Amino acid sequence: MTDRPRTGPAPSRVAIENVRPRIECGRFPIKRTVGEPVVVTAEVHADGHDLLRADLRYRRAGAPEWSSVPMTPRGNDVWEGVFEVSMLAPCEYTVVAWPDRFRTWQRDLGRRADADQVTDVDLAIGAALVEAAAGRATGADQVLLATEADALRTGPLAARVSRARLPGLTAIMDRYPDDRGAARHEPPLGVDVDRERARFSAWYELFPRSAGPDGRHGTLADVAARLDGIAAMGFDIVYLPPIHPIGRVKRKGRNNQPEAGPEDVGSPWAIGAREGGHDAIHPDLGTLDDFRALVARARALDLEIALDLALQCAPDHPWVREHPAWFRSRPDGTIQYAENPPKKYEDIYPLDFETDDWRALWDAILAVVEFWVDQGVRVFRVDNPHTKPYAFWEWLIARVRQRTPEVFFLAEAFTRPKVMRRLARLGFSQSYTYFTWRNTRHELTEYLTELTTTDLADSFRPNFWPNTPDILPEPLQVGGRAAFALRVLLASTLGASYGIYGPAFEQLEARALRPGGEEYLDSEKYEIRDWPDDHPESLRELITRVNRIRRAHPALQSTGGLRFIPVDNEQLIAFAKHDADGRDTLIVVVNLDPHHAQSGWLDLPLDALGLADRESFQVHDLLGDARYFWSGARNYVALDPGAQPGHILAVRRRVRTERDFDYYL
Repeated sequence: MTDRPRTGPAPSRVAIENVRPRIECGRFPIKRTVGEPVVVTAEVHADGHDLLRADLRYRRAGAPEWSSVPMTPRGNDVWEGVFEVSMLAPCEYTVVAWPDRFRTWQRDLGRRADADQVTDVDLAIGAALVEAAAGRATGADQVLLATEADALRTGPLAARVSRARLPGLTAIMDRYPDDRGAARHEPPLGVDVDRERARFSAWYELFPRSAGPDGRHGTLADVAARLDGIAAMGFDIVYLPPIHPIGRVKRKGRNNQPEAGPEDVGSPWAIGAREGGHDAIHPDLGTLDDFRALVARARALDLEIALDLALQCAPDHPWVREHPAWFRSRPDGTIQYAENPPKKYEDIYPLDFETDDWRALWDAILAVVEFWVDQGVRVFRVDNPHTKPYAFWEWLIARVRQRTPEVFFLAEAFTRPKVMRRLARLGFSQSYTYFTWRNTRHELTEYLTELTTTDLADSFRPNFWPNTPDILPEPLQVGGRAAFALRVLLASTLGASYGIYGPAFEQLEARALRPGGEEYLDSEKYEIRDWPDDHPESLRELITRVNRIRRAHPALQSTGGLRFIPVDNEQLIAFAKHDADGRDTLIVVVNLDPHHAQSGWLDLPLDALGLADRESFQVHDLLGDARYFWSGARNYVALDPGAQPGHILAVRRRVRTERDFDYYL
């Protein structure tokens, strides 16, 4: 029990509860990109019967002044307001609410008027409220309110009552509220603001050393020469696995053999050799000038180069010699190599983040990231972030983005759900997902519903990858070209961001190292691969078409706005995607069976599509350019995976001209 205050204003009568969105009571910010709306709801109520007013206030974090928009009551004491994130900087928002004395007086005056009980005293109370507002106003509004106050005091009673209830007076009084007794939600809630590509992007992964012609060791110049083709396919980000010198000590051979031959090039993730460490470039790839030229060429094509941030070292990395305290020693004096029993990775030494010298280690990693930022890199894919401390990531990402807000990080964390969620909350702008292993309709529906309808939607931005250099899922091993096609179609339409392990996916690489495993035979992680441009079954045309549709349709530029559509065949999945304004809607139907044709009946949500019951309309398949005439909610689809595994359908409503000519818009 606390003592009541003996001086100052009385405590507010208003309660503000359950402000949403909010993550862990405001411990972490929500995520938005520039131009996105933030829809805020709150439960606002007070004792008694006074009408209330609630404002949503927002500002750049730490700015002296707040912007304000009125909130709207939605029933049952729930209020809603919306503001738009307008700049690439952290911002914050809160809710302020107070008893609306003027509107309460207006309401009660109307009740008295209906009962013929209005007195001069009642109008004098309102006149005093208007006069007080005149004192808060300026310019013409001040003069107008003063005039209205005088008019409420004199003249025929009925005329004064009518004047008091005019909407125009209410509107001007709203501009100068009497917010005595206001309650404020504290502390303000944060918004982590990214640029658009953190929300909507298509990634293409490419090993630079495999970019050369005829199996020759590729260079950064060879990568630059491939950018035109990647840009033409509609990708936004070209992600390069580590480009640093590769260790020679304990180097792995082909197919992860423990012994390397003289020609084996090793794993790019075994970072560091006598030529340098994380801030150096493998000499066979080129020079720092070559890298800057690559970044510039990508920028000219509206592409970005994403680098891999893998915080681990080869045994011959300079840090092993210069900072032995940054690594964990075993009782026999040797350094602990990476392992996930029974797997051993003798070519990699993990960093010891529990070292007494942790501050110097953190600073060294920050220096590495800022070095590459200075070379023009604005996107980093982080290798296994779940094996490094949470506090480190929160610190590192905040420091980097404070200096360069355009930078964002993708977390490659195939780990437990709550760990992935935590990393996203700590600052990772995008995250790998379980999509790679979600194949049935039930699995996909359940997983996407979780991502889009829980609080994950405000902090966890999924990036869907059908494959990676580490993961060749079984459906791709056995499903043929149709399996690759349906998986890229799902990845690119269910999520706003997706990626492919480039040439291997394009060219249907499906050879596994061993039955039941997910490792590639002749994995590019350990050897140079030659990927010819003239593969007869290449998916390049389909991928290009899908990316073109994504760019043309805002409905596909957000992971939200997803609604699954019932269909009577478990081998078919159907869903609608809407943009935030509801102006763009697409229907996607995919055959999940790569081996057989499947058909079924959809039950369309006509209300969500803006269609009337039994209305006839046309759907235009943006993939194959076919057009179908549908009517009402129940409609038939048939998909042969050998021809086309899915539809991306735009709804065209019938429009009749003055000359009774029908066309579809």
